[in-house]
Amino acid sequence: MSRRTPATFAAAALTLLLAGCAGAVGGRAVSIYDNPFTVAGLPATSGPSGPRDGVPASTLPVRGADGSAADVLATNAVDDITAFWRQEYPQVFTGEFRPVTDLQSWDPDTPAARSDTFCGDSTHGVVNAGYCTRNGSIGWDRTSLLPTLMDTFGPMAVVMVMAHEYGHAVQHDSGLAGDDAPVLVLEQQADCFAGAFMRHVAEGDAAHFSLNTSDGLNSVMAAMVAVRDTNPNDPESVHGSAFERITAFQIGFTDGARSCTEIDEAEVEARRAQLPQQFSTTGSNGETPVTESTVTQTVDSLQALFTLPDKPKVVFTGADTGCADARSTEPVSYCPSTNTIGVSMPQLVERGTPRGESRNDIAADVRGDFGAYVLVASRFTLAVQKVAGDSLTEAKTAVRAACLSGAWTAATATGRAGALTLSPGDLDEAVSGLLTDGLMASDVNGETVPSGFARVDAFRSGVLGGQPACANRYG
Repeated sequence: MSRRTPATFAAAALTLLLAGCAGAVGGRAVSIYDNPFTVAGLPATSGPSGPRDGVPASTLPVRGADGSAADVLATNAVDDITAFWRQEYPQVFTGEFRPVTDLQSWDPDTPAARSDTFCGDSTHGVVNAGYCTRNGSIGWDRTSLLPTLMDTFGPMAVVMVMAHEYGHAVQHDSGLAGDDAPVLVLEQQADCFAGAFMRHVAEGDAAHFSLNTSDGLNSVMAAMVAVRDTNPNDPESVHGSAFERITAFQIGFTDGARSCTEIDEAEVEARRAQLPQQFSTTGSNGETPVTESTVTQTVDSLQALFTLPDKPKVVFTGADTGCADARSTEPVSYCPSTNTIGVSMPQLVERGTPRGESRNDIAADVRGDFGAYVLVASRFTLAVQKVAGDSLTEAKTAVRAACLSGAWTAATATGRAGALTLSPGDLDEAVSGLLTDGLMASDVNGETVPSGFARVDAFRSGVLGGQPACANRYG
């Protein structure tokens, strides 16, 4: 996030159309399920998430496989995904479904002279998973990428990756992937297909896997955040930001595989139109130090949008202000009785400081300045809800906070929220926070809803639909 200058204000105001974007999406990018204790109509469940006990391993042949845990996991995933598409394909496409039968596993540390090839290229040093359009095969690295995903996010992250790659196979087999289709559109469709399959798992219909809709689904979505495009100025950034990837995934999870076929260039651009896509200068990352001054500017920006009769007072002596009618929430809290936002600066600075991960790192917690500012925004929105006469201590309080924070986020991109302006990557920091601890989507006492999916969905509604969407969904 950065400060707006008069020149950049004019440019942003000309190019960003919030209302137009909301209309163009046509409701598909906003879930129709408004109960904060449900996940796109499913109950928010805890319980098992991962491989089912006692289920025989798949016998699908895999070239190069060594029987490792990663190979077994990936092969079982492909088996279940094949079963899903065998049933789903006739409901979405014409023609006969042809399953992927050419599977390959490799060790990227194998010396180049002895390494295998995948899609015509050596697998030496290839830490990846992919679908090959040349021969219709799916392959994966069993010793680096998959184990890292398993260790960081759990086994269902690998299942999600396999579902994404199989989605590419379905695109090409069905003819959905045209020769001139932008790569980003193909990636968004594949993320959407992955979401449709993960709902199938969450509904209990997969032979080898189960998925709970609280921490299990949260971890799957966190993995998508981790493997986002981190540098939008890089020509090889074709998968989309975390916000875009999660949006596509949620479309598929909510509305099924058929909805993924409606993702095209126009639909993607409609969702992107209001949001910054590239850094203005080479080498920029859009980050600014989190200070008392920038926190004050954030509150001024929020006041410019919401125009409360009494702007909340901000104190920097700690999140615990001795509030008589609410518990403190670190690192930022709101006290209704005194209309005060309390801030613990050292903890907020930590939340707002990038971890300095390299391009190849896979981190579950994406941090940056906007991750701090949006926490402040979420506490400010409690003041907005107080003025509106809403309860500050229920589940809808939490999702309203996320939704209104999303509305403010979009406003910073359109010049309607004072001197702050959105940078590429800011939304990803917000999404990561919603999945990791959920404070941004919590009530005045820090109580949040169990589903990260519901928290992100509420924030996304605010970003794409503004304050009217929040009022329509959450009262």
